[in-house]
Amino acid sequence: MNIKDLLPPECTLCRTQGSSKKRILQTISDIAVDYLPGLEEDDVLGSLICREKMGSTGIGNGIAIPHGRLSGLTKVLAILVTTDSPISYDAVDDKPVDIFLALLVPEDQAEGHLQTLAAIASRLNDKGVVQKLRQAHSDQELYEAIT
Repeated sequence: MNIKDLLPPECTLCRTQGSSKKRILQTISDIAVDYLPGLEEDDVLGSLICREKMGSTGIGNGIAIPHGRLSGLTKVLAILVTTDSPISYDAVDDKPVDIFLALLVPEDQAEGHLQTLAAIASRLNDKGVVQKLRQAHSDQELYEAIT
């Protein structure tokens, strides 16, 4: 899996102001709706929040992979956001999070969804990649760091 197939450059946002988990999920929803105008913002946000209620998507080391399933999507969409300072996110290691790689998946792609999550988690397990993400100062640098 190539992340460039999932993450359009327009879906990266570097060093945004993040004050809470809900605000970050709202920002991710805004980016998704701007990129795919057929999506409803409430549906995107609702899907992400619903998944968070099942358990935090904060995987540790300041990283979260929020994700949700949506009807109407035909392919997986990734959105990458970093915050200027880490926020509380109920991550598995109880550390605040500053890197968010969200995945929006077509409702009927359960198996592919798990494989995509595993591939993304593996990429974010690379300390060099994570360091570049944290050092990025523009949306373009952020995109280049992950791809």
